[in-house]
Amino acid sequence: MGMKTRIALGAVVGIVVIGAVSANSGDGGGEDRSDNRPSAGAEEKPGGTKGDGSPAAKPAEEEAAEKASQADRFKAFVEKNGTPSEKEAVAHVTKVQGAEEQNDILDAADVYTDFTGGIMGEGTGPAKLIASAFADWKQSENGLVTVYDADGELLGNGNF
Repeated sequence: MGMKTRIALGAVVGIVVIGAVSANSGDGGGEDRSDNRPSAGAEEKPGGTKGDGSPAAKPAEEEAAEKASQADRFKAFVEKNGTPSEKEAVAHVTKVQGAEEQNDILDAADVYTDFTGGIMGEGTGPAKLIASAFADWKQSENGLVTVYDADGELLGNGNF
């Protein structure tokens, strides 16, 4: 083995050791944690209550919101916070995809409506309102929402 091979091998071993040490020190799972926060379930007593006696379960309202489809949650948000024209446009939404998976690098969401006629049809104007309402609902560093008609043809898009 030549000298260059030994140096390269040593560098690889060094990188692996450094990676292993940094992975173990950053997980917070060690016995001697520096913070004094309790673990996730430490305050919970058997029977589903916390140490102060309050129930540990989520309210039924929150559970129903989690089980609702993305389209239903979007419509509920616009119904509560939107303008009358946004409310009218969002009433045509049938499906929302991709609103949950966000990483702020390249977020893409699709909104499907019951409009017909594609880009030359009646849904082009409301599509901009839908995209604007979506931007109020979800925020991203680099998001794009695309609005489609009932046949899957593009109606419009916007940033969120």
